[in-house]
Amino acid sequence: MKKNRLIRQYGLIVLTGVVVGVAALVLTAAGNPKNMGFCIACFERDIAGALGLHSAAKVQYLRPEIIGIVLGAALSALGFREFRARAGSSPACRFLLGMFVIIGALAFLGCPLRMVLRLGGGDLSAVAGLLGFLAGILVGAACLRKGFSLGRAYPVPAGEGWVLPGVMIGLLALLALAPGLLHFSEEGPGSMHAFWAVSLLAGLAVGVMAQRSRLCMAGGLRDAWMLHDFTLLSGFLAIWITVTVGNLIQGSYHLSALSQSIAHTQYLWSFLGMALAGWGSILLGGCPLRQLILAGEGSGDSAVTVLGMIVGAAMAHNFGLAGNADSVKDGVYIVGGIGPMGMAAVILGFCVMLLVTLTHLPGKEGAR
Repeated sequence: MKKNRLIRQYGLIVLTGVVVGVAALVLTAAGNPKNMGFCIACFERDIAGALGLHSAAKVQYLRPEIIGIVLGAALSALGFREFRARAGSSPACRFLLGMFVIIGALAFLGCPLRMVLRLGGGDLSAVAGLLGFLAGILVGAACLRKGFSLGRAYPVPAGEGWVLPGVMIGLLALLALAPGLLHFSEEGPGSMHAFWAVSLLAGLAVGVMAQRSRLCMAGGLRDAWMLHDFTLLSGFLAIWITVTVGNLIQGSYHLSALSQSIAHTQYLWSFLGMALAGWGSILLGGCPLRQLILAGEGSGDSAVTVLGMIVGAAMAHNFGLAGNADSVKDGVYIVGGIGPMGMAAVILGFCVMLLVTLTHLPGKEGAR
């Protein structure tokens, strides 16, 4: 009986973690940057560049993985009769929070999912991000205990729920039929990608599985801390184990904090960037991956959040807020990280999180 109960509780979420881990390994082997089979923040940044929203030439590509995740979630929600068009839960605040979640993630150089993939490749510099993300989750959990809420969402016409899936269908058509209208990197991370059909199929698989299992790292850490429920967190442990084993088998596991792919060793700002992302994810009710899934299920509020994330990614590169990877030049190791503008943006992000929290506590105007 106990074994059956554990299988029912953990089976689907662990299977989802394995699928995500395998998909990440396949995408990396097929051409995606190392330890970046999936990265919601980085891929939304690349999409922003492909659409001309920023001019950083090295990070421009219309990533089919993001399209696949949203459409996979939508197909799954429709198939299981879980598609519900709903909206109205502080959309403007969600847009703003989405912007700063991505700015924090790009200061670290990765979303929570890529953080786990980096750890699975032996990247010890990602530990600072993990600790920061956990700290942000704890702050967010404290806000929830105080009664924080962005308000409830309400049923809306079906067309509202199809906005982001519809946008993704349009982007896919653009990539397939009119690629000349898009920007494509000729070097750098944006030029490293798997064949578009492989990326799309991987995204569809992850979207379906994540929709069924409710995979969310922010939610997993929140539930573990507040409810002592480790179900969601087990999915990310499965991703880490799968990617670690896969990298060891392929001989691509590199245990070090130095010279990791698209990573930096400015630990303080990695910590603070992911703390910002963690806090914002709890206020939003889900990490960047979860926001894509919710938008695929018909949430107009999550669609607004995703659009805010894409705008935040564009701003990060238009205004020099994002982190730069460590590099070696003429035999000298150069530490990357973020500059003064990026540091100011992270600090501003904490101020915004605090302001949104204070104005959405019980009894405060705007909490309704």
